[in-house]
Order: sequence, then structure tokens, then C-alpha cells
Amino acid sequence: MNERIVCLDIGDARIGVAVSDLTGTIAMPVDVIVRIGWTPDVQKIKAICDRYETNRILSGLPLNMDGSEGFQARKVREFCDQLEKSGLKVIFQDERLSTVTAEETLIAGGVSRDGRKMLVDKIAAAVILQQWLESGNRKEVSP
Repeated sequence: MNERIVCLDIGDARIGVAVSDLTGTIAMPVDVIVRIGWTPDVQKIKAICDRYETNRILSGLPLNMDGSEGFQARKVREFCDQLEKSGLKVIFQDERLSTVTAEETLIAGGVSRDGRKMLVDKIAAAVILQQWLESGNRKEVSP
């Protein structure tokens, strides 16, 4: 691989951010962006990509439990369209239950409720990215 990939867990209020190591083996949680608006949010994500010398984005796609796309998935795709217009390359990964997994991990680690609130988004992004990294053929949800 030899290039990092930045992963986003895009919500209405916050965007969790994780990044892979150069070998594409390990996902590391790095940041939580508090949403302001498309332009400043895109600028923050571009700055993170610049810091990690990549233009590759893996975005979690919040599918319904039956695998269909609903309102939230459309909102994520619309935001990712803005990322692509800014020169970033976006692919998607099914993110079902990633936040549940992140919450369970933090609870098992003894993190307080207030602490979980500050960490859950970037941990969820790391969960999404790690699942993608471990998927072998790097499956992505079709655009």
C-alpha cells in the first residue's frame, strides 16, 4: 500500500477521523471534527489529508439494516461529493454497527460516559477503517 488512507465517520454534528499506517495494517483514531458547514468541514478534512500526505478517503456509509440506503446515507454521499470536488478520492465502506462496536470497546476499557462522548466518533472511524483494511480485497460499497 505505502500510502495512508483517512477514514471518516460522518455524522450530523461531528465527523470522526481515523488514519491507517503506511502499510495499511493498522487503523488509528486521530480526531473529531465538530461540524460547522460544508466548506469549513471540507477544509479541515483536506488539512488532515495534507498532514498525512494522502488524498484518499474511506467514508463510512450508514446503510439500513437491510442493506438499503436511506436519508442519512444520501447526506453522507452529498458531503463526499464536496470532498471529491476538492480533489480528494472517496470510496465507501458499510458502517453498520460501527458506533455500537466503538461504544462497547470504550465501556470494556472503563471509559466514563463523558469520556465516551468525546471519543466514540473517532473510535468508530477506526473500527470502519480496520474492517476495511482486514477485508483482504479492500471491498467497498459501490458508488
